[in-house]
Amino acid sequence: MTGPAGHLIEISGALVRARCLAPVGLNEVVYVGDERLVGEVIALDGDVATMQVYEETAGLSVGAPVEASGGPLTVTLGPGLLGGAFDGIQRPLDRLAISQGDFLGRGQHLAPLSADRLWEFRPTAAAGAMVNAGDELGIVRETDALDHRVLVPPGVSGRLADIAAPGAYRIGDRVGAIGNGAGSVDVGLAQRWRVRVPRPFRQRLRATAPMLTGQRVLDTFFPLSCGSAAGMPGGFGTGKTVMQHQLCRWARADVIVFVGCGERGNELTEMLWKLPGLVDPRTGRPLAERTILVANTSNMPVPAREASIYTGATIAEYYRDMGYHVLLLADSTSRWAEALREISGRLGEIPAEEGYPSYLSSRLAAFYERAGHVVTLGGREGSLTIISAISPAGGDVTEPVTRHTQRFTGCFWTLDKRLAEARVFPAVSVEDSYSAAFADLESWWHDEVSPDWAPRRREALKVIEEAGRVRHAARLVGEDSLPDRQRLVLRVAELFEEGFLRQSAHDAKDASCSPARQVKLLSLLLDFYHRGLEALDRGVPVPALIALPVAAALARAKSTYGDDEIAGLDALAARVARECAGAGKAETGGAAS
Repeated sequence: MTGPAGHLIEISGALVRARCLAPVGLNEVVYVGDERLVGEVIALDGDVATMQVYEETAGLSVGAPVEASGGPLTVTLGPGLLGGAFDGIQRPLDRLAISQGDFLGRGQHLAPLSADRLWEFRPTAAAGAMVNAGDELGIVRETDALDHRVLVPPGVSGRLADIAAPGAYRIGDRVGAIGNGAGSVDVGLAQRWRVRVPRPFRQRLRATAPMLTGQRVLDTFFPLSCGSAAGMPGGFGTGKTVMQHQLCRWARADVIVFVGCGERGNELTEMLWKLPGLVDPRTGRPLAERTILVANTSNMPVPAREASIYTGATIAEYYRDMGYHVLLLADSTSRWAEALREISGRLGEIPAEEGYPSYLSSRLAAFYERAGHVVTLGGREGSLTIISAISPAGGDVTEPVTRHTQRFTGCFWTLDKRLAEARVFPAVSVEDSYSAAFADLESWWHDEVSPDWAPRRREALKVIEEAGRVRHAARLVGEDSLPDRQRLVLRVAELFEEGFLRQSAHDAKDASCSPARQVKLLSLLLDFYHRGLEALDRGVPVPALIALPVAAALARAKSTYGDDEIAGLDALAARVARECAGAGKAETGGAAS
């Protein structure tokens, strides 16, 4: 029910308790105090309701009124989301900044989407047609990069009694009416949905195409399938945020939803400032035209971290239902878990590992299960891919959040502090990362890119793995004591690190790498390795091989030849063959003289 529900009897940080004068429901949104701070009921015990408040509670006093909203936490879904920045409960930060200033005051209530903005609506369904949930009624050109499909809301079906004519409409205007046996349902440009309830779909499909990121170490060695989930653990300074920004810009997704969950305000502010100036490599338009930012900084109340995760997931599912491929980036789920731990402690619940609540794993599982490649209710194919950064304390990847994430995701990109200190970025550890999507994606790479991808990938991983063992032996006996073949493996592994694994976010040609160029670069490095082994058999010493000018050219090839200059890599392959063969002849000639 709506209206006065009770008064506060206890205040403990972001957790408050109220004695209810009227019934309230679990997960119902409430307004607390004279400033009407937004909160949510999380527990009921007789006539006492426990609520988490999404705003600062300083100044609240016992006896303050509590007002029930009559419904759960929902978000508004419609045109105007793209390019927007919202907080965890979907308040529009850009419009609030205009009216309230840079610092968000308490008790501010503003509709997520502007009620005054006009949108050009073009109907695609005809009056009198039978429509079901998920069917398209019309199209709104939301940005120059994306069409917004106006869909029949879930749970609604019947005969389309009326459809609006082409023209300009506001969010609150009716654009259609659907009649059924129970009456008529008006349909507008926007709809509302509960954030904790995943949006329904018709069928889950097997993921057979990759979510290309443009990052060589990820796409080649640890590929992520479109519609799956990945975890990215890393300690402080390992490059998680920069990696997320790179994925935001270069990932082959139609829509990007970036959730800043409990991260430093400076990082999210930088994102807000940079985003409008970034150019979308796919369209040449501002990247913001297909990006949505949900910002929840570390100095905001901790319950809002959980709300931001669910808000971002619900918005992402909405665009998935239109048939788009959506990428949800969460930075970071560790801050969400810390919020759960704090609230659980204030509730007096028995703690599990490291103080986290016993339901941590089920909450994480429910979040990652919202990823998927699906057939939507309207019969379109869409996908939601989730990539979450994890910030384990001290870089300890055995802590509960990291371990549970590893259980529920099919891809794990471990960021290594030692690589970051050596200035190798992305600092993804080849030894500690994995992908379960290789078997599902092998046919896509074979058919769409090159049949050489799978065998080259396997061989490169073997070389890198062998180099790790040889490096350990070299620490014990010294590199000079190693056989020539093992010394060559070490040098080639260094070439792999410099010429393939290391990738500069500030280099126009190296910031992103197409699948075709990735295979070419990998083939070049392996070809040099094979020809180097042949040269060793001819008596050519390892230093002479590494000193060849083509070795330095291989290390620089990633920045020398862009995606549209692959022919240059073919010429470099011929040069590898020529110089490696010439090194053998030069050595033979030198010995004869």
